[in-house]
Amino acid sequence: MDDVYVYVCDLPPGIHEMVTPCLDGYTIYVDEKLDMAHRKEAYDHALKHIRNLDFEKHDVQSIEYNSHRR
Repeated sequence: MDDVYVYVCDLPPGIHEMVTPCLDGYTIYVDEKLDMAHRKEAYDHALKHIRNLDFEKHDVQSIEYNSHRR
């Protein structure tokens, strides 16, 4: 797996995590308003997208649907 950088920061309401590709891997942003258990869930969810190569896919709805089924 590529490098993964993680930042805990203030995200907009309703956004628990966000992932963006970067030059040498991915950056995960986790909402600072979450408690530790929910931060871990958000981080794990973001990692699942990275591992599933979701950034190479185009159908966002099926990506999220499949990510929540596993």
